[in-house]
Amino acid sequence: MAITKWDPFRDLLNLQNEMTRVFGRAYGENAEGERTWAPPIDIYETADAYKVVAELPGFTPDQVDVTVNEGTLTIKGERKFYEETNEENFHRIERRFGAFQRLVSLPQQVQADKVEAGFENGVLTVSIPKAELVKPRKIEIRAGA
Repeated sequence: MAITKWDPFRDLLNLQNEMTRVFGRAYGENAEGERTWAPPIDIYETADAYKVVAELPGFTPDQVDVTVNEGTLTIKGERKFYEETNEENFHRIERRFGAFQRLVSLPQQVQADKVEAGFENGVLTVSIPKAELVKPRKIEIRAGA
């Protein structure tokens, strides 16, 4: 049986690496430490559909892909860096560039074949119709027996 000497610095370094990884992921870094970005989205429900709204300023509809597959809505695209300007000429770069992908799990009772998407003023709106069985239905009450 081997006895390992306790090394508090090693344990502290492991904790620091784990904290860096967790906070990096929360602030838009992937596993390789590269900064990533994703457009903000809102998800809400109406009586007839679920709505997903994504902010995509500077995009055109042909630069965004929207797909539904196996209960998942995928919104993806890419913001390219300025073509006419060299990165060394910038004083500040706060906007994020590169590919993005947003995945939204859908409820089982949707009509995936009837999903519609619209794009206006840099805002993408995806409408996912509910299946008939989940829509509220008014029941008529008959008088008498």
